[in-house]
Amino acid sequence: VQLQASGGGLVQAGGSLRLSCAASGSTFSNYAMGWFRQAPGKEREFVAAISWSGGSTYYADSVKGRFTISRNNAKNTVYLRMNSLKAEDTAVYYCTADPGLAGISSQPSYWGQGTLVTVSS
Repeated sequence: VQLQASGGGLVQAGGSLRLSCAASGSTFSNYAMGWFRQAPGKEREFVAAISWSGGSTYYADSVKGRFTISRNNAKNTVYLRMNSLKAEDTAVYYCTADPGLAGISSQPSYWGQGTLVTVSS
């Protein structure tokens, strides 16, 4: 499966952004989807994940209550709505896919190219 993320940019602290990730090359609903991020000088970390049908979602504690992951299987797209952004949310955000829920939050099988989110304080 190929993943193409978009929607990153520069936003002020307290603002919002929505990331999108379009999938192609395979049956989208066969994959759990997720987002990871990597801040400058830090290791890549899990952000959020969603099950195949969208019925279950999972979040890192650092974004819980501020970020919302969703998917539209008819459009082969997963979204990450980010509200109340903080300077520490600045990172490259990667869209991920994996056939299983265990993999999507730890070691996803497929990665997109990343989109940069910069939050100014």
